[in-house]
Amino acid sequence: MSRLTVSRKVLLDPGGSDQEFRQLVHDLLAFAGRIQEVRNGLARQIGLGGAAYSILISIAHLQQRETSVGVACIAEHLHLSGAFVTIEVGKLVTQGLVTKQTHLLDRRRVVLAVTPAGHALLDELTPIQTEVNDTLFDGLDGKAYAMLREVVPQLVNGGERALALLQFMSSAEPARTARRSGT
Repeated sequence: MSRLTVSRKVLLDPGGSDQEFRQLVHDLLAFAGRIQEVRNGLARQIGLGGAAYSILISIAHLQQRETSVGVACIAEHLHLSGAFVTIEVGKLVTQGLVTKQTHLLDRRRVVLAVTPAGHALLDELTPIQTEVNDTLFDGLDGKAYAMLREVVPQLVNGGERALALLQFMSSAEPARTARRSGT
C-alpha cells in the first residue's frame, strides 16, 4: 500500500485510500492548465500576453461596480502581487489601452481606466470569448455552477495557506537536513 498524501478523513476514499484525492488534484491541475491555455489564447487574439489580458479585462469589469479601480484592487481581484500588476499596467498604459491618473483624495494611489482603444479590443474579442467560455463550462448545470462559485474561493484561500505552510516548512529544511546529517 502506498503512503497516504492526506490525513483528513473527508479526503480519503471509503476504503481509507487517497487515490480519489490524488486523481482530483491531477484533474484540477489539468483544468487549471486548460484555463491558462484558454486565457493565453484569448489574449493572443488581441495581441496581448495572458497576464496583461487578465488585468485589462478585470479593470473593465471592476470599473462597472467600483468607484475607483487601482493597482491594489486589481492585485487582490486576480490574486497577484501589486508589483507585478504595476509592471503589467505600465505596459498597458504604453500601448494606450489603459489610463492611469492620480487618485483625487490619496495622491499615493492611482486610478486605472480602460481607454476606448482597450474597450474596442475587448469588444472585438467578446464573440470568441463567449463561445469558448460556454464550451469550457458546458458540463455544469446551474446547481453545479453555483457550487463551484462557492467552493473555488475556499480552495484559493486554502492554496494561499498551503503555500505559506510550505514556505515555512522549507525555511526550516536546512535545520532538518543538518540534524539528519549529524552536523
